[in-house]
Amino acid sequence: MKAVNLPAETLQSWLGFNQVRGIRWLHISALLAHFGAIEAAWRAPREVFRSAGIPSQSVEALLHIRQTYNAEADLRALDQLHVQLLPITAPDYPPLLRQIADPPPLLYVRGSLQAADQNALGVVGTRNATEYGKRMTTHIVEPLAARGVIIISGLAHGIDTLAHQSALRVGGRTIAILPCGVDRLYPSDNGALAAQIVAQGCLISEFPLGTKADRHNFPQRNRLISGMAHGVLIVEAGEKSGALITVDCALEQGREVFAVPGNALSPASNGTNALIRNGATLTTTASDILEVLAQQVALSAPLPTAPAAMRPSPVQYTPADAQEAAVLRCLGIEQALHIDEIVRHSGLAASHVGAVLTVLEVKGIVCQTGAQCYSLALAGS
Repeated sequence: MKAVNLPAETLQSWLGFNQVRGIRWLHISALLAHFGAIEAAWRAPREVFRSAGIPSQSVEALLHIRQTYNAEADLRALDQLHVQLLPITAPDYPPLLRQIADPPPLLYVRGSLQAADQNALGVVGTRNATEYGKRMTTHIVEPLAARGVIIISGLAHGIDTLAHQSALRVGGRTIAILPCGVDRLYPSDNGALAAQIVAQGCLISEFPLGTKADRHNFPQRNRLISGMAHGVLIVEAGEKSGALITVDCALEQGREVFAVPGNALSPASNGTNALIRNGATLTTTASDILEVLAQQVALSAPLPTAPAAMRPSPVQYTPADAQEAAVLRCLGIEQALHIDEIVRHSGLAASHVGAVLTVLEVKGIVCQTGAQCYSLALAGS
């Protein structure tokens, strides 16, 4: 990444501006138009900052930081963390992100950011994913990531985590956008996943080192998830899910929006079903996304017309006997059932239900999703 070769004074100037809340790219671009270099812009007098449109409060903060900020200490810390700085003026800055209305002037990149990473799809959803949401995330993301689509998400619990894991599982690249500094993690218990992402992609933040995951940072973070991608997939989201903020950002940025349909009676699908009613692309497979993004996304390999080792579809499967039929009538992919509930709903003896479930699991018709909890297996999952 070429940004690491910039002179120390240049990087220190970018870091200095990035310490001040309220300073945006439009302000810095005005200063660059006036001075021609970021170093000279950083040393500008108060009246020039005001003429560039920087709010008075931010000007005062900037002048204070200019006197007190130790950029050299941050550069040492960044070097120890193997973090690269990427100003918006650098040639390697993500081209899609540069096009949005309010691009971040400076990115902190932990891992590797590659030119091919613009071949991306954002994937977001609820933190409280159902079994259906979890399985649909894997079902859609794995074939995309295996064929060269970079998966961008926010490292949060639930759908975000599953999206990253699905990409990593098939050897794909994935990028996590953080609502905090790259020297911190949110959520903190996703440290092992973050390490995998750094090895097979990168963590990105626009926030200075030491920044905590303040609630005001999440909407700001979400615009980067959509801004770096050609489209955004919403797998599962309630009516007031934070994931819908990413959808709003995507629409403002002219990105495609994809939504997985869900159970009309499930609150976890209220948001996604509403998106589909309002024009989002109904999405149940990777092909649904690629048909829309055919001109923007280049695959490293074609999607197969049918998986080579597809399990029998529960819809197509013919029960071998009345007991199998009784058990299958109880099951669905929206929510796993405990074996005791299957016994109660099927009217069969517990020993018979256990035997039937074992046979169906071997056939690939059902799967165990927890301790004695079962649901139908998705074809090809």
